Amino acid sequence: MACRSACCCGFGPVNEDNARFVMLALFIIIYLLCGAAVFSALEHPKEKQAKEKWAQRFEQFSQRHNLSKSDLEKFLRHYEEANVAGIRVDMLRPRWDFTGALYFVGTVVSTIGFGMTTPATVGGKVFLIFYGLIGCAATILFFNLFLERIITVLAYVLKSCHELQRRRKGVAPQDGAGDRGTGAAAAIRGPPSDSLAGWKPSVYCVMLILCVAAVVISCCASAMYSAVEGWAYLDSLYFCFVAFSTIGFGDMVSSQRAAYGANQSAYRLGNFLFILMGVCCIYSLFNVISIVIKQVLNWLLRKMEVPCRHCPRKAFHPRRNAVMPGHPRVRRNISIDTDAISETDGRRMSGEMISMRDFLAANKVNLAIMQKQLSETANGHVCPPGSSSRHNEFSGGVGALGIMNNRLAETSVDR
Repeated sequence: MACRSACCCGFGPVNEDNARFVMLALFIIIYLLCGAAVFSALEHPKEKQAKEKWAQRFEQFSQRHNLSKSDLEKFLRHYEEANVAGIRVDMLRPRWDFTGALYFVGTVVSTIGFGMTTPATVGGKVFLIFYGLIGCAATILFFNLFLERIITVLAYVLKSCHELQRRRKGVAPQDGAGDRGTGAAAAIRGPPSDSLAGWKPSVYCVMLILCVAAVVISCCASAMYSAVEGWAYLDSLYFCFVAFSTIGFGDMVSSQRAAYGANQSAYRLGNFLFILMGVCCIYSLFNVISIVIKQVLNWLLRKMEVPCRHCPRKAFHPRRNAVMPGHPRVRRNISIDTDAISETDGRRMSGEMISMRDFLAANKVNLAIMQKQLSETANGHVCPPGSSSRHNEFSGGVGALGIMNNRLAETSVDR
């Protein structure tokens, strides 16, 4: 009987998932503790200084105007209530006219949630629950579709550049399907050495491109915010990251003044487009980075693997897309490959995102393929061919949605 203990003979499919989950949880806890220590060291002295300065101003104001501290505190509490309702000393745009409400629902469905505008009535709060439930789900689906299409475009451009580079070197591409054959024979032989059919762009290359795109969008948006809002450029970059990553602290919010001069409509349109492009780009970047983090966890699990004395040793065959430092040959194969078929072992090899053949075959890009492959990658194993009938166009998913759907599908199969 084969030993399945994770501590003595490596990690089976279930134990490997559990080990990856535990490692990721520990990493997040350590990451939170380190972040808390850094921010506490940076911000706590500033907070103490601000409290001392406010106490001095409060004391001086009460003595100068001969006001009791209790009366002054009541007045300040009333102002805080008015501030929540949108009334401030500075003249700001109305929060609940149609344009203000449109800006509010945009922050709701995009999950940014700046917090400068919140419903105060019971009806508004109840309506927000149902409105946000459907709106956030639809927006997440839109982000997933955007991710699929941007990766499609990147893969097509990268393959075209690779093909052009090969032609300059005098290597003629061989894309003919007849040279490869069909069925099991083609799967066993694999793509020819000079063929581009099996070429895939690197995940790291896609991540770099998305990172550059996010930086360019943020820099352009920061230049606009600095010129129109009057913010410092570094503060504008800070706002862009907080907004584009949907963190949305609300300490800085764009397009809140009552008037912006003659270019008010153009600025608000540019603000909307920059936030839309930035959120989509950062969302895609987060998904790609999560895949890289998962591959690093896989590599750490294999480094921690201890062979069992009671079990026959099995030759370790690393995943095609596993991050294996020190092995350049394996690193070159880290790619967006999800549709390579291996007839020899009867299993479908799982990769990272989307197959190039799915990208380029008559532009018929299937979202279910990417959802299934990303969920397989997140779970660390592939489904056998017999289980493919259990998947429909809603199977898989991206991120937490993919993991949940995959787990539900496995539970239904077991039952």
